[in-house]
Amino acid sequence: MATMYDVPADDLIEALADDLEERLEEPDWGKFVKSGVDRDLPPEQEDFWAVRSASLLRKVADRGPVGVERLSTEYGGAKGGSNRYQVAPDKRADGSKNLIRTILQQLEDEDLVETAEGEGRRITPEGQSLLDDTAGSVLEDLDRPELERYA
Repeated sequence: MATMYDVPADDLIEALADDLEERLEEPDWGKFVKSGVDRDLPPEQEDFWAVRSASLLRKVADRGPVGVERLSTEYGGAKGGSNRYQVAPDKRADGSKNLIRTILQQLEDEDLVETAEGEGRRITPEGQSLLDDTAGSVLEDLDRPELERYA
C-alpha cells in the first residue's frame, strides 16, 4: 500500500485538490483576500482554495501536531524592505493566518483533522486514509520509471 511519502508532493496535492474541491466550500471573501502580507494581489488560480486545503492537509499529516503560527511561517515569504529614500534588505513575512485557520476549521468539519489540546492540529485516521488512498491512485496513474518499485 502506498503512502503519501511514496509519491511526489505536487502530484499528490493536485489529486487531493480535485477531491477536496467538492467537499470544501470557499467563503465569499476567499476571492478577494491576499494569501500573505508580502503579496500584492489575491491569488489568480481558480482552484486556489482546494489546492491550499490539500497542501495544508498534507503538511498537517507530515508535521503534525502543528499550529496555525508555524503553518503561517511556512506559507510566508519575503516582503520588500525598501522605502522611497533608501534600500533595505527584505524582511520575513508570514502567510495569512485567517486563511489557514479557516481551511483547518473546514477540514475539522470534514473529520480529516482534529485539534490536540495545547499542541495544535493533527491528522485523523479518516484523513490519513484519504491521503493514502489518493497516494495509491496517484502512484498507479504516474508514468515514471523511478517510482515503479513502489507500485
